[in-house]
Amino acid sequence: MSCYRVYALCYARRTGRRGQNFCGYDEHWDEPHPTAYYVWLAVSDEHTVVVDTGIGPSRADGFSDYVNPVRLVEDIGVRVGEVDRVVLTHLHYDHTGTAGSFPSARYVLQQSEVDYWTGPWSSRISREQWLLDKEDLDAVLGSGRVDLVDGDAEVLPGLSVHLVGGHTAGMQVVRVATARGPVVLASDASHFYENIEDDRPFPILHSMPGMYAAFDRINALAGDPSLVVAGHDPEVLRRFPAETERIARIA
Repeated sequence: MSCYRVYALCYARRTGRRGQNFCGYDEHWDEPHPTAYYVWLAVSDEHTVVVDTGIGPSRADGFSDYVNPVRLVEDIGVRVGEVDRVVLTHLHYDHTGTAGSFPSARYVLQQSEVDYWTGPWSSRISREQWLLDKEDLDAVLGSGRVDLVDGDAEVLPGLSVHLVGGHTAGMQVVRVATARGPVVLASDASHFYENIEDDRPFPILHSMPGMYAAFDRINALAGDPSLVVAGHDPEVLRRFPAETERIARIA
């Protein structure tokens, strides 16, 4: 089995309110609450995998400290042509914005995620439409390099995807074999550590029971709770060794 080095690359930040990030009212709902935006990189001797591709420059207004996520991948020393897989955990715009920048990669997506965003409900539910960038979706599906999976699947030796749902119809997390043990890149299945550790779902969701089931599945998949990587938490850069102010080495 391949053993990977895993990095979290923080390409932007935004400060909102606590009430935007947790289901249920509490007395601290109006306090400022920072959000970090990441893409993730898993590198072995044989393979280079990018997990999610962040926000593209055309939708970066309103975010602070933004840099093109592709630049951060290159800062690690990886050329875009060397990336052989791009795993898209789901199809929200802040996870697909630079997907077209990896000319040699095969894209890994859940069939249920594609079915939802190309089906009637995504058009019917108007409050969700801003979350999809159709140009990103068309670029991926039109590339001829898409591997659609249905449920759990081994993408490469030592790297697998796991359908959890909850946040979106086809939300998947990524489990990566590392020298420290299995790391789980939770992405938006748990935006913040407080979501999973305090059992408080994020309010943008496809299924409330699915969110709770996703928390349980993430914990079961991780080698240790300390190897869960939350999707948007600035805490990631403090819990794991920072190589720069934007890049943390997970394992």
